[in-house]
Amino acid sequence: MSEPVLRVEKSEGVATFTMNRPGSMNALSRALRSALTEAFGGIANDPDVDVVILTGAGERAFCAGLDLKELGGEAGEVSDAGAAVSGGEDLIGVMESCDRPILGAINGVAITGGFELALACDVLIGSTGARFADTHARVGIMPGWGLSQKLSRLVGIHRAKELSLTGNFLDAHEAERWGLLNRVVSPEALLPTCYGLAQDMRSCVPEMLRDYKRMIDQGFATTYGEGRRIESKASIAHAKQVTPDKIAARRRQVQERGRAQSG
Repeated sequence: MSEPVLRVEKSEGVATFTMNRPGSMNALSRALRSALTEAFGGIANDPDVDVVILTGAGERAFCAGLDLKELGGEAGEVSDAGAAVSGGEDLIGVMESCDRPILGAINGVAITGGFELALACDVLIGSTGARFADTHARVGIMPGWGLSQKLSRLVGIHRAKELSLTGNFLDAHEAERWGLLNRVVSPEALLPTCYGLAQDMRSCVPEMLRDYKRMIDQGFATTYGEGRRIESKASIAHAKQVTPDKIAARRRQVQERGRAQSG
């Protein structure tokens, strides 16, 4: 029996999705795109999952982007590049609408479509072997999953143009310095670090975790002024549901966690 293109493991409220095509640098074949879309789409209805970790199998690659062999007909069938791009848009869309935090565990190279997949995550932790490259201009495919707009908002327009208009690689430590990676850890510490962050997130009020993520994303996609209006509206609506008993209980939990962390 062949290995699944996507491994899904669940433990203590955390789902780990591992793209499992290490021999092809976890390239996004039609089957893998479909499996990822289905997996992320099912999270909303899964009461046992609060946080998702996305990573790639092996140490070479997080994801090398679209499977160019499949697109070029080298895999034994002719593939429609337009359909591949729209299929990826479905995947990015379902990730962006996922109300659970998604942690990207970048274990190796994240190239072009793989870079866009990383940018669809909420937090990025990289191993020392992580590297990023936008090779759209070199391959001759126009980005369609958000990279041209997200990257400049994250690292600044001049740095984004340097990456996208050269196709050069950005290593893990430089990516951290640019603010693309939250932090860089050793390969063996990558998944434990992500799992620890996931548990930190799970210790928050569950509905707040989801609503807060949504509010940040909505504000990021618009102007500062409109973002403030989104926040104000959400804050007023939520305040009507808050009671003194709830505040007191949460205050005790925060104090207990603070004592545990400082002790």
